[in-house]
Amino acid sequence: MKYYLCKFIPPRDDFLATMSDDEKTWMAGHGAFLDGLLDQGVIVAHGPVMDPAGGYGVSLYQIADDQDIASFTSRDPIVANGVGHYEHHPMLHLKARG
Repeated sequence: MKYYLCKFIPPRDDFLATMSDDEKTWMAGHGAFLDGLLDQGVIVAHGPVMDPAGGYGVSLYQIADDQDIASFTSRDPIVANGVGHYEHHPMLHLKARG
């Protein structure tokens, strides 16, 4: 298995407060997409980080050795619609409750 901390970087610092109607729709799809991966066991946890310097999202992935992390994050509806991007940070291992 491979493990990643993935950081969703929105297109602007005030993104959550200034989303257009299209962006709100894509963000709803973003949440549903991540929840689906959580249900499948691909994501261990995910959620928004309310950083005063500018919010962003974090997700912890657990994927098979033969899988590519970008193949998951590129399918995220918010990214697929050209809004923001992900940083992928490999982890040596991941311990989680449950």
